[in-house]
Amino acid sequence: MKKILLFWVFALLGGNVFAQQNAPQNKINLKDMSFIGKVDERYQSFNIEMCEVIGGDFWIPYNLVDSVRKHSDRKGIDALKWKIEPINLYEKKIRNLAAGLGPTYVRVSGTWANAIFFQNNDGPKLSSPPKGFKNILTRQQWKGVVDFCKAVDGKLVTSFPISEGMRDESGKWQPTQVKSIIDYTNSVGGDIHAAEFFNEPSHAIHGDAPKGYNGEIFAKEFALFKDFASTYAPKMRIIGPGSSTEGGIIPAGLDFPIDELLSHTPKPSFEVFTYHYYGNISKRCLGGQKVENALSPDWLKRTEKGLEFYQNARDKYMPNTPIWLTETAETACGGNPWAATYIDSFRYLDQMGRLAKKGVQVVMHNTLARSEYGLLDHDTHNPRPNYWAAHLWNKLMGNQVYDAGNSETGVYTYAHNLKNKSKGKTVMILNTNKTATSVSIPADAKQYLLTADELVTKKVSLNGKVLKLTANDELPEIEGKTVKKGIVELPAYSIMFLTFSK
Repeated sequence: MKKILLFWVFALLGGNVFAQQNAPQNKINLKDMSFIGKVDERYQSFNIEMCEVIGGDFWIPYNLVDSVRKHSDRKGIDALKWKIEPINLYEKKIRNLAAGLGPTYVRVSGTWANAIFFQNNDGPKLSSPPKGFKNILTRQQWKGVVDFCKAVDGKLVTSFPISEGMRDESGKWQPTQVKSIIDYTNSVGGDIHAAEFFNEPSHAIHGDAPKGYNGEIFAKEFALFKDFASTYAPKMRIIGPGSSTEGGIIPAGLDFPIDELLSHTPKPSFEVFTYHYYGNISKRCLGGQKVENALSPDWLKRTEKGLEFYQNARDKYMPNTPIWLTETAETACGGNPWAATYIDSFRYLDQMGRLAKKGVQVVMHNTLARSEYGLLDHDTHNPRPNYWAAHLWNKLMGNQVYDAGNSETGVYTYAHNLKNKSKGKTVMILNTNKTATSVSIPADAKQYLLTADELVTKKVSLNGKVLKLTANDELPEIEGKTVKKGIVELPAYSIMFLTFSK
């Protein structure tokens, strides 16, 4: 009898040990999630480069770099770019897909906007821009931007030129071009929701600012711009500065550090403090990021380092001002080749989750449809994996942010309210590990599971079914799979959204 009792004691103890060893390390506790704060309802947004709108020099696709450079006499970084045609913002497919991310902000800016001349008439396009400008933006092209924003529920964000042509004979900055763009936008039923003075003043010298430009000139001219805008377009939010590459992130090409831009009198101030972030330079521009590190904790956390630098600057010069990330992507210089594949969806969604918890109000991805970091393929405009990730975020993640608690190493968990519902939560879980794991959930849920057969692929599946557009270039129905309270399996290298209705 004693032997039988001992057998059952050991069996029970062994069973408990086995259960403990196989118990899920990841547990969702909806009741204990503390509220962190809110993000803008247009938190997830995107850029369309001014270069795309007017047609200009942009990054050569990797598969064509060698052949294009072989027949080019361009030098330096210009040898990595080629002429692209203006984007057709009336195309049905691109509008359908952009609307699938709405509501958003649509930022039309970039270096090419710094030397743009707005041809404010309906005559033939000028053969060359006036003195002091490099590029021409026609009414038709700008109307395409305005009409696009209306069609996709996008609020327009932009910046204005800063080149020599913006000054009179005495060298004083003039608002003539700004006035023309605002007037025409209004005349076609549009609205500029927010504007930066110009794109990336941290790189002003490389961004077509006049010779001798410095922080003192920036402060004085920004004051002129702000005074003009406050009376002529009082509803247009003045945001800035839109600086980038500081804080030890990318040690390249910086003209003016943030202190040089913001410390002079009259001191610049903005309704929204903006910055740009790229974790590295792409392979195209000889950057050091490698695909085998694309899921590493150091790479994923790097976005917090970029934010910390600019948060500290914001706190120093204009405390409590909302902060937006107005340009970001996998890497600068058009992104690495794998930016167009499934592996970058982890960085994309993790960055969104991290920054929401840290108080960033808006994140604008660069770009919608150009180069390897585009959400859409630049030739076909078919969705890439990052688009599907963005579409799921938009469909499921509300603007209320919660602390989802801790997870096992390599698993990242984020929680928001369930979008467009009066109650409920969405929990997003990223498993960057090469092994499967499990999650304990406290109630029945709807599961949206993203997986792929390999990491560097453009084909991604939702709950086992490959995601693709319909025959009419429309988005498919996105449906969740019911999973019961208890243990849910999380495959290796997978992304799971779980929605809880209560």
